Amino acid sequence: MAQPLKLYNTLTRRKELFEPLNPPYVGMYVCGPTVYNYVHLGNVRTFLTFDTLFRYLTHIGYKVRYVRNITDVGHLVGDGDEGEDKIGRMAKLEKLEPMEIVQRYTNNFHQVTEQFNILPPSIEPTATGHMVEQIEAVEKLLEKGLAYESNGSVYFDIEEYNRRGGRYGKLSGRILDDLLNETRDLEGQSEKRNPLDFAIWKRAAPEHIMRWNSPWGEGFPGWHLECTCMSTKYLGTQFDIHGGGMDLKFPHHECEIAQGDGLTGHDPVRYWMHSNMLTVNGQKMSKSLGNSFLPSELFTGDHYLLEQAYSPMTVRFFMLQSHYRSTLDFSNEALKAAQKGYRRLANGLRVIKTMTYQPNDAIAPDQAKQEDIRQAIQSFYDALNDDLNTAVGIAQLFTLLKYVNMLYLNQLQGATLGEETFTLLKESFVTFFEDVLGLQEEGVTSQPVLEGLLTLYREYKEQKQYDKVDQIRSYFKAQGLSIKDMKHQIDWAYEE
Repeated sequence: MAQPLKLYNTLTRRKELFEPLNPPYVGMYVCGPTVYNYVHLGNVRTFLTFDTLFRYLTHIGYKVRYVRNITDVGHLVGDGDEGEDKIGRMAKLEKLEPMEIVQRYTNNFHQVTEQFNILPPSIEPTATGHMVEQIEAVEKLLEKGLAYESNGSVYFDIEEYNRRGGRYGKLSGRILDDLLNETRDLEGQSEKRNPLDFAIWKRAAPEHIMRWNSPWGEGFPGWHLECTCMSTKYLGTQFDIHGGGMDLKFPHHECEIAQGDGLTGHDPVRYWMHSNMLTVNGQKMSKSLGNSFLPSELFTGDHYLLEQAYSPMTVRFFMLQSHYRSTLDFSNEALKAAQKGYRRLANGLRVIKTMTYQPNDAIAPDQAKQEDIRQAIQSFYDALNDDLNTAVGIAQLFTLLKYVNMLYLNQLQGATLGEETFTLLKESFVTFFEDVLGLQEEGVTSQPVLEGLLTLYREYKEQKQYDKVDQIRSYFKAQGLSIKDMKHQIDWAYEE
């Protein structure tokens, strides 16, 4: 690789050389979903971003422990310290036990990640499964004088933390005085010494369903505390990468830094990474605007903004075509273009897997073509090493596709490339497509059936039974496939 891996660190606001604490081992934590409703596309983009990072780090030789939590308690409506628990609220509406809600939407989350070919993490801990660790963390912060009890709740003391050298707001770039002015008039802050102080343990109101015994009475942990406790339990008091959506920078990740620093005396994370938000036709995606849609609606096309259905791999490819730190705009035009691009690459994948090198001593390897292929491969790595720039990486994959298609159409012989370059082309194309970008072929369930139909297609053409030829063509088209009549063969392909 010509250049080392650099990642954009939200904390320092610049790209930095990636130097893990204990190479070749890498610790990575990503905030998982709050499982009170169906997973939305903003979630998917975040998890897809860090799935790609997980895949790439593994590909270039790192041994990654990837921790992604499930939030099943403590996340209140409005993301603040007052109000109902999101899961408890849904449990009341549905007249179910909270853990039934948790199980239902955890199952949905896993189903969606599987549809998008997002790999499972190394560890997937839950907040309710780490209540002991969270209570111990609250006790330790109280002992250190960085938290205080008030009416059965415990709050982190921002003023005391800053007095001891902390800098609350450094991740998001928010100035403390400005934050105070924004929160000064909020109601429900009477328990707090400072309106910015955040709950690390909340007293459970009589109507609150989810509650645990603690030294401060019955209650539940604050939303921010779970990630601090679970990340440090499985990755250590300092680890390499913490990821999440841009919306989590403040207050969630800001609070994690303060808690972690307060508990250990140092920043918990080396590299903070955040994926950007989604828009629809230039507008922010939100339920209130009626322009948000679930993954299932994308797959069926059952939404008034969608002109057709789009497959999981089309959407994954679409997301990868944009840098993870840039805003991603959904539109039918963009999704259709992504569908065409994905299918072109999928066709290339299918045919390159079947190719074998055929030596020909009468042909001299073409040095220019060899160099072009090697340069495209190198440029792919350069792109991914430049803060995971999958958009530029995909462009290099299309350069490789050009040579795959030339070989397929007999416009180029493998011997022209030489055995070493041919093998490099084949292995790199497959690896980049499947292992690094996480794309896969979809929509074809029975290769033998297709091959059998192609055999009949050839026979009917020879017999000039064109009505049956048309019937087979129509069948392929209904499956999103097309039949290719070429000079040297008849084959099928994904319809572009």
